[in-house]
Amino acid sequence: MTAFFHHFRYDFRTGLRDKSLLLLVYLFPIGFYAMMGLLMTRLNPSFVPTMIPAMILVAVMACTLLGLPNPIVEAREAGIFRSFKINGVPALSIVAIPVLSSLVHVVLVSSIITFTAGPLFQAGMPTHWGYFGLILLATIFCMASLGVLIGVVSPSSRAIVLFSQSIFLPSMMLGGLTIPSGMLPEALYRISLLLPTTYAMNAWSGLAFGLPTPLEPAWGLVILAASGVIAFFMAVYLYNWDTRTQRRGRNPLLALAALVPYVAGALFLA
Repeated sequence: MTAFFHHFRYDFRTGLRDKSLLLLVYLFPIGFYAMMGLLMTRLNPSFVPTMIPAMILVAVMACTLLGLPNPIVEAREAGIFRSFKINGVPALSIVAIPVLSSLVHVVLVSSIITFTAGPLFQAGMPTHWGYFGLILLATIFCMASLGVLIGVVSPSSRAIVLFSQSIFLPSMMLGGLTIPSGMLPEALYRISLLLPTTYAMNAWSGLAFGLPTPLEPAWGLVILAASGVIAFFMAVYLYNWDTRTQRRGRNPLLALAALVPYVAGALFLA
């Protein structure tokens, strides 16, 4: 446990010193939040009640989908994980520590957004803080697990861009961040149910903010948790210590199992 704590502290402090990660984890989401607060609250009044969860989701995706995978691939290519294996560091720790580091980073950014959006932009505040915190933790865990899984299965940094953006860009457009998913055309609404942000926004809106939702909000929490657990254990199962060896019989396509809860939601909850 002491070794795990020191490893976590080192990973967290390294992230604070990394300028690219600092940009993705703090500067980009806070800058985007300020811009959206100044523009969208005036152009689209319907954005105001859900501004806080929408901006938190941008911070979560920036930290996890854009910030997590690349350091994993770079460390694997540099042989750092091979030295970890020699010194007895288990794969579970290497997968879990980035998830925990992301949790701390995103909670800090989320706190800034949550407690400034009301005074600055008259954003809607949660009516049930317990649900708000629970959904925040489930969302971070889900997205961080997906980010680590992308890093584990990506053969190169170029593949990371493809995998990460395949979730990030559709989520920004169809995930309910700026336009409520219930306002989308039927075909696009069904596509949106394949995205984790749709379920996070649905859960936050219904359970934490008391707003009407197109889906039973509790299902959003269940699907986020299920996807996060599957993605986390798939990342451990598919983990490779370096680029020259691949664990026999462990096809990277098994990572698609993390999408099963979203496919089930699109089929049965629409």
